[in-house]
Amino acid sequence: MAETHNDESGKRHHRDYGIQTPGTKGVPGTKRYAMAIDLRKCIGCMSCVVACKAEFGTPLGVWRTWVKTADKGAYPNTTRVFMPRLCNHCDYPICVRNCPTQATYKHEDGFVLQRYNRCIGCRTCIVACPYNARHLIPLKRTDGNLPTLVVDKCTFCIHRVKKGLLPSCVQTCVGGARIFGDMNDPDSEVAKLLAKEKVTVLKPSLGTEPAVFYIGGDFEIMSENKSYTNRTTQLKEEFNTFKRKHPGDAFGDIVEGESTMYWVKKNMVDFVAEIPHKAGEVGKIIKKLIFG
Repeated sequence: MAETHNDESGKRHHRDYGIQTPGTKGVPGTKRYAMAIDLRKCIGCMSCVVACKAEFGTPLGVWRTWVKTADKGAYPNTTRVFMPRLCNHCDYPICVRNCPTQATYKHEDGFVLQRYNRCIGCRTCIVACPYNARHLIPLKRTDGNLPTLVVDKCTFCIHRVKKGLLPSCVQTCVGGARIFGDMNDPDSEVAKLLAKEKVTVLKPSLGTEPAVFYIGGDFEIMSENKSYTNRTTQLKEEFNTFKRKHPGDAFGDIVEGESTMYWVKKNMVDFVAEIPHKAGEVGKIIKKLIFG
């Protein structure tokens, strides 16, 4: 998909946004960038999270990549396991199919990307994503030149990859747990690793064909429902405290243990109040979703 526009001098420019391509996994003559994460090497240092924050100036309270943790066993025989998470850059992304403005699209090399100038902040893609990999950028940011009130996500650091560099999270992984490359290239490190090791992906039954593979995956932490309900009381309270102190950062958040309807109404009112210039467009989309 492309767009042509004039600059201040009147000169015509052709801006290429990439295209919403069919799946390229294993297709000769195409590229399919992927990431393998060896959970046997992840030490939970959070270097990847910090590197991503620094690379993109991600606002407080949201992450392009994060690391889930789980404690297993009973004292004194306990262990802590880690699981890095990010956008899965699916071959058949559900978010692309559900975006009403084509703000999210699939690049020909496998990247699933976001066009801020098309995004109306309706959060349809956030709801559609089965991997919880998207977030809404809040209204207030330290850098006024960065986008606000649009959906954002991991991009596999396409701006670095196109220059021959590794994604920032891969570059800074001290344990060497993250391996990135073109899985369609049999000589790449990631292709050799995927051919040799037993790997798993998140929610394979959905048919999205994720491009993030895990080595040494643990069901108890890979299962969203199981890992969510098994959180400690401390983690629940910390997250609830964050949600109470950061209104507007994530309007879909519900504070656990409090009135659900109160928070649903409050979040909806806050949402409409924050985007008066987009409320009309959102209303049309909601009407279309409900009534067709």
